[in-house]
Order: sequence, then structure tokens, then C-alpha cells
Amino acid sequence: MSQIETEADRSVLRRRQILDAAAACFARDGFHATSIAALSKAAGMSPGHLYHFFTNKEAIIGALIERKLERSLNLIQHCADAEDLFQALVERVELGFQEKTNLDNAALELEILAEAARNPQVAASLHAADQIKRARIIELIRQARRGRGQMDESSIAAAAELLMALFDGLAVRAISHPGLDRAALIPSLQRAVATLISG
Repeated sequence: MSQIETEADRSVLRRRQILDAAAACFARDGFHATSIAALSKAAGMSPGHLYHFFTNKEAIIGALIERKLERSLNLIQHCADAEDLFQALVERVELGFQEKTNLDNAALELEILAEAARNPQVAASLHAADQIKRARIIELIRQARRGRGQMDESSIAAAAELLMALFDGLAVRAISHPGLDRAALIPSLQRAVATLISG
């Protein structure tokens, strides 16, 4: 392995280290209550080293939004590539449910949304990611409905919005009602997803 490759790998690892620490700190203490000093300590590096990767906390939130988008797009692509699209979507409902109702994930998601409501820089990052994700979900629904004669664009766009609202809302429910009956909810969620996708 070359010196350049080693440095690149180290840089990726450090960046991931910062983002993991930030996700934990923001979920636990909130964006504004987390100082750069506390974040640096959690990441195991000096503030100067952290600033080498991110200019401020807004940039860190932007990177967390990008990381979440990348995971979502990978999941969407996995479904799109599946031999049976409907089956792939239904099988992955439980995975999406578990991720959205994980309390740490839910707390981080709500913290980012709250910051986006008052911070234009974070709002811009969130809106851009949402636009990309929504476009991919719309294309996935088109793919699922192709050959079924149900290609009304307004209906497809509405289905995409409802799918996103359905899963995004799980984070709120997980915090509002930690005792969610997961065993009962997952089959109902699978049916709802199948209905929205099929039209």
C-alpha cells in the first residue's frame, strides 16, 4: 500500500470517527449544548485536528445528513436491483422500522430537523438531501408500477411523500411512545408500503 493510500484511509477513518462522535453527542446533549471541545474529546482528537476536517458544527451536521442520505440511497438501490421489487421492499420494511425507532437515531434525526428549522445552512443541506432521496423513491415507484398501467405522475409523487412521511414519523412515535408494539406494527407497515408502491 502506498503512502498516499495510507493517508487517504486514515483521513476516511478520522472523518468517520468525528461523525460517530458527533452523532452520539448531538443525540445525547443536543446540537447547541455540544461544544467543539466536548466533541473533540469524544472523537479522541484535538480541536485543531477536528477543524482540519470540518470548519464548524454546521458542516458536521451537513456531513451527517449526507451519510444518512448515502445509506438510504444504497437501500433504495438494493431494492431497485432485486429480482422481485415488491418482495425486496417488504423485506426491508423491518430494517427501516428498526432504524427509525432506534432512540439514538430518532433523537439525532429530530435534533437535525429542529436545527434546520432555525438555521438556513442546515436547512439547505437537509432540503438538498430530501430532494435527492425523494427523486429516487419516485423512480422506484415508477419502476414498481411499470406495466401495471398506473403511471399517473401526481399519484406517484404523492405515494413517495406518504412513504417518506410514514417512515420519518416513526422517529417521532419512538420518542413519544417508546413502548411501540413492534411485532404488531411491522406487518401493518409492510401492507401500507405495498399499497402505496402498487397504487
